[in-house]
Amino acid sequence: MTIPVHPGPWTAAAMIAAIVLSSTAGEVLTAAAMKSIGDLDVIRARAGMKGAIRAVVTCPLFFAGVSFLALAFFALLFALNHLNLSLVAPASASLTLVTNAVAARIFLKENVDRRRWTAAVLVCVGVYFLAH
Repeated sequence: MTIPVHPGPWTAAAMIAAIVLSSTAGEVLTAAAMKSIGDLDVIRARAGMKGAIRAVVTCPLFFAGVSFLALAFFALLFALNHLNLSLVAPASASLTLVTNAVAARIFLKENVDRRRWTAAVLVCVGVYFLAH
């Protein structure tokens, strides 16, 4: 019989950080890929559905994004194997919202308005209360 091992707070934080950072990287890379490809409706009208699919699958940024999203999925599975769902799911989802806002502003030069920053701060407060 094995005795379950409960990770400490730093290990739990590292697991959640792995999910959040890989998910954010994947989403930012995928968004950058789609922006670099352009309007898929225009591509489809010009080159058909095969042309639109070809435009996506030949974009290296797209595959980098999908790879990071896959890594985030496996990090989530690993964390769920060691931590409670009631902590992992809200913490990873909400902190990803925060990091996506920051990354969108820095890397994609998107306009993130005051309402989104306020929501991000409130999410951080909620995660703090979840963890304590």
